[in-house]
Amino acid sequence: MRTLRNRWVLVICLLLILGVASPALHAQATGQGSLQISLGGGGQDGFSLPVRVILFLTVLTFIPALLISMTSFIRIIVVMHFLRQALGTQQAPNNQILVGLAIFLTLFVMGPTWDRVYDQAIVPYQGGKMTELAALEQAEAPVKDFMLKQVREKDLALFVKIGKLPRPKNREDLPFRVVVPAFMISELQTAFHIGFVLFLPFLVIDMVISAVLLSMGMLQLPPIMISTPFKVLLFILVNGWGLVVGSLVDSFRM
Repeated sequence: MRTLRNRWVLVICLLLILGVASPALHAQATGQGSLQISLGGGGQDGFSLPVRVILFLTVLTFIPALLISMTSFIRIIVVMHFLRQALGTQQAPNNQILVGLAIFLTLFVMGPTWDRVYDQAIVPYQGGKMTELAALEQAEAPVKDFMLKQVREKDLALFVKIGKLPRPKNREDLPFRVVVPAFMISELQTAFHIGFVLFLPFLVIDMVISAVLLSMGMLQLPPIMISTPFKVLLFILVNGWGLVVGSLVDSFRM
């Protein structure tokens, strides 16, 4: 169990560096206590120990940004929010429960991708077979591959146009600064589509309850007080959590 935990920590740390540092960045230590940072070229391969420590401590602050921008977390948490709104249960389940569920579902969905990062980048790096820059380049491919499987063509084209970049020969040639925001927009679009579908059956219940109360002349009674128990009952009878979570995980192209 401890080995598995350490493995996940290593993968997340490498993904943090990947999200913050460009593979083209090259830092090296020269002389006694003097630090030189170059954007390429010769010199020693890999980062010196002081640079590693500074970089690690710096990128720890980017954990929320990485979790939101480069994983399945966006789609999951937005759908969960729509589901709670559709049920009309206000703060049940509360935000802490939804975020916790979204995090563990993200770990489940991203597991194969992070396993590839671990096998292709961290294991060779720990064995001394590649430098930090080479490990970052190897870690980039699985993460970008996951995002490109989810992103829409029109969103990629939008950021290529905004950035005034030359048209790439294929999707793999796109830089991270194009793929990440396009991925985020695509995830929001997909999450809103799923949220709309979730709202429909509960909207029908609200309309039926409102029509019944109106026909009975009970204008002072809020329809939500009557419809909420029926919506919760329907959600329970159809095994709602299982359907939502199963469909949500299946919606990702692995």
